Amino acid sequence: MPHADRPLLALSLRLAGIALIATLYMLVKVAGESGIALPEIMFWRQALSLPLILGWLALTGQLGKLRTGRLATHGLRSTIGMLGMLCNFGAAVLLPLAEATTLGFTTPLFAVILAALVMREPVGPWRWSAVILGFAGVLVIARPGHGYVAPLGAVAGLGAGLMVAIVAFQIRDLGRTEPPAAIVFYFALFGTAIMLPLLPFFMTHHTIGQWLILAAMGTVGTLGQLLITAALRYGAVASVIVMDYTALIWALLFGWLLWGQLPTLATWFGMPLIVAAGLVVMWRERRLAKAPSPPAAVEVD
Repeated sequence: MPHADRPLLALSLRLAGIALIATLYMLVKVAGESGIALPEIMFWRQALSLPLILGWLALTGQLGKLRTGRLATHGLRSTIGMLGMLCNFGAAVLLPLAEATTLGFTTPLFAVILAALVMREPVGPWRWSAVILGFAGVLVIARPGHGYVAPLGAVAGLGAGLMVAIVAFQIRDLGRTEPPAAIVFYFALFGTAIMLPLLPFFMTHHTIGQWLILAAMGTVGTLGQLLITAALRYGAVASVIVMDYTALIWALLFGWLLWGQLPTLATWFGMPLIVAAGLVVMWRERRLAKAPSPPAAVEVD
């Protein structure tokens, strides 16, 4: 059943969801620094989502929404999504949170490139200019050859932007026939299955504190996804998606409070370029009355 537009509720849900996803990245960084391997972090992030999603669907009488005739498509979406999660989490572990979050905002720029090269959609000067502006911001932040940003972390951050853009096109296709709850559930199910074979090679003994971090990751990540999805039931994507950029505020706050990190001067100059480029893409998509550009990196997790 369609829901009436409630813009303030949609924006509030999106803001809360983004805050939780930003908290997830902070927990991932804490978990990595405590000695938990990245493949295990990814496994528990997905595995702990399953009982939460199933419990929520059972309590609300919506288990029937999991019926699907597109398991193969869900599997492909989950495979790409897990690559995106690897990049997102890898960037969070390897880089300061502000830099990792900012590089993830390249998703709308990659979406423009994919739309032009793969979907053969016409792309005009406004969006191509935004792509150039955004990647100029990436170069300012990364400063190749200067050693301010870990090269592997920069690659992971850009990889996250690309993977989330690809996933967004897949979700757009799945959304034609599948409810959001099913998309989130099968991502968790296939993601858990993908990471399970790696678990014996990476899992180690954990302290109670580490188990609490992992449990918090699963809970916070799942609730964040549900809130982000719920926001789209009450407001237009082109409107609520702008709230994704508030993740940068949380990244700056967490980085300062927990690690005493503030962005470098280069990052302060590069950040506005990337954010402005993403906003130009969204504005142009809205003006053209086309499908809005895909959400930022937070969506995949």
